[in-house]
Amino acid sequence: MDDFEVFLNEQLQDPEFKRDWEASQLEFDITELLISARQEQHITQKELAAKTGIRQSNLSRIERGQCKPDLTTLQKIAVGLGKRLQIQFV
Repeated sequence: MDDFEVFLNEQLQDPEFKRDWEASQLEFDITELLISARQEQHITQKELAAKTGIRQSNLSRIERGQCKPDLTTLQKIAVGLGKRLQIQFV
């Protein structure tokens, strides 16, 4: 286990920190999925913007976790990547 994991595990013992950490997990997951899918296709944000009609600056903000995309935006991104948006409760 590296230093960050040790530190994180210690912090997760605090219920308030744990709640906040878990609340931000969805945003992190969306960001990670978007970046990975775009990079797998070897396309730039500018190219994805052209395919989706979403401004490149907005895609950048989503990838940096500075804004939360709504479902319509996620659907446009999925179509632009040639994918299908699927939402599940697990």
